[in-house]
Amino acid sequence: MTPHRFGHFVAIDWSGAAGERHNGIALAIAARGTAAPRIVHPGHRWSRTDVLAWLRDDLPEDALVGMDLGISLPFADRGGFFPGWPQSPATARELWALVDAICLAEPHLGVSALVDHPELSAWFRRHGAREGSQFGGGMGRFRVTEAAQRRMGCKPYSNFNLVGAAQVGKSSLSGMRLLHRLGDDVAVWPVDELPPRGPVICEIYTTIAAMAAGRSAGRSKMRSAGDLDAALQVLGSAPSGLAGPLDDHTCDAIATAAWLRIAAHDPRLWQPRELTAQIARTEGWTFGAL
Repeated sequence: MTPHRFGHFVAIDWSGAAGERHNGIALAIAARGTAAPRIVHPGHRWSRTDVLAWLRDDLPEDALVGMDLGISLPFADRGGFFPGWPQSPATARELWALVDAICLAEPHLGVSALVDHPELSAWFRRHGAREGSQFGGGMGRFRVTEAAQRRMGCKPYSNFNLVGAAQVGKSSLSGMRLLHRLGDDVAVWPVDELPPRGPVICEIYTTIAAMAAGRSAGRSKMRSAGDLDAALQVLGSAPSGLAGPLDDHTCDAIATAAWLRIAAHDPRLWQPRELTAQIARTEGWTFGAL
């Protein structure tokens, strides 16, 4: 494993909201050194397919890309994604293929067809107080990496939960469609082993980056250039060059790109104690969770 080979660091604040273009999507990229990360195409209102095209066509060969979404669903807790369902996938990549196949006719990498699937909907908590019989009650099912996040002070949501402003289920499912469509063009850690060259995608949780920048989990969101620059200073970065109020998606992307630039060179983060080969293939992991 040679994390020092990365020369560009990309953070993508993602969205699973309905529709084509989203204010909630932001991309920032940092190069080696201390220059502030820059927003990719400032002012552009991204679609999810725009992001897919950028990753295919414009991503530097030496880039580490962090995407703020869950790259898989819980598996280890019950020995499967959808235990008892005959077609339940055996690996994360098979899960991505299933999600994309079920939603194939849906534009904008949407996932309503999976959410409302006559069999698979039983595993999800959906709007209208519709909790599937397999959801599990309470906060729902969690991956091993999300237990690690909780120990760090974060408050993750189950990827099977599709209700509430802080839910990440829909964004994770739409992200799985993107990852499937990228195919083998970009390795996805730790589902794939780290290749000796070429770009790599990993899952990030922007709260972890904010905590590394000196903010608490409860105050992880930044909405001003002053707050962002204070975080960048802790992360060894020059100021953003921005001014005034900012949206939290811009701040998340810029601060997390700066964090990735320093975190990528920490060998501990690539070898979490609980990350087994089986968990890597099925549930994946959140980069930075220990």
